[in-house]
This record gives sequence, C-alpha cells and structure tokens, in this order.
Amino acid sequence: MFSKILASLAVGLLLGISSNVALAEMPTSSSNKAQFQSIEQPLGLKVGVTVGGIALIGLELWWFLFSKTQSQQAKASEGIQEMTITVDGGYEPSRVVVKVGQPVRLNFVRRDPSSCLEKVLFPDFHIAQNLALNNITAVEFTPENTGKYFFTCGMNMFHGVVEVQ
Repeated sequence: MFSKILASLAVGLLLGISSNVALAEMPTSSSNKAQFQSIEQPLGLKVGVTVGGIALIGLELWWFLFSKTQSQQAKASEGIQEMTITVDGGYEPSRVVVKVGQPVRLNFVRRDPSSCLEKVLFPDFHIAQNLALNNITAVEFTPENTGKYFFTCGMNMFHGVVEVQ
C-alpha cells in the first residue's frame, strides 16, 4: 500500500515539474503578460515541500492505522474485575485487559452528547446498553474464553476491545 502511495506521489511530482517546463516554453502575448506572471521556484523549495508533504502523510497513516492505544488492566475487588471507561469522542481507555472466568463490570461515563455514543454494543455477549449522559452506566458480563471481544458505539464508528487472558 505504501509503495502505491509513493508511486502516485512520484508521478504527481514528475507531472508537476513537466507542466512547469511546458508553461515556461509557451509563447505569451503581451496582454497575458500584464495579467499573469510566472514565478519560478527553486528546485530545493519544491523538493522540501514534497518531502514535508510525504512526511505529513506518513504521520497521518501512522496515527490512524499503526498507533496502538495503551491497554489497562481491570482492577479486581470483591471478586469482580472493574474498570471505568470515559465516553467522550471515543472510549478511554479503549483497550481493557481482564482475566478469564471472572465477572467483569465496565462502568461507562458518557460525557459526549452526540447520538452516536448514546449506546454501547458488545455483540459477542449479546449486550446493547444505552448510556445516560453524565451518569455511570454499568455493563456486566463474565468471559468464559480467552480472546479479544470488541465493543462499539451504536453507529459502529467508535471501537474498543476487551482482551481476555
């Protein structure tokens, strides 16, 4: 995927340079010259802007595709593993680690008034829970097998995962 992006950028750069050469060679009339003037930029500046653009694209790809959120271990008290998850433009933390075979209570505190985040879904546990604004809503389940169990908002735009070990 990265090679395709790099090839597209290279083709775009070559087309941009060749179009500037073609424009420089075009005969201009005196009336066009009064309206528009071509400003030639140094090659170093063109290369710098291109490298900066590629670096920003790489940073965006890393941010959205490759950065991993830190997982947090649920705290066990009175036989129940418990974690508070803040719902504000997503889930924080979005990765929760729990132990298999022990009851889990996830306390969702919804701060975001958007309709997307008013419901949380745990498809693997057949749970769909409405989240009240500025209140704590508990979701309880007991994972019987190890693995990753995903949860989402009602519109499947925001995601989280419960990792059972």
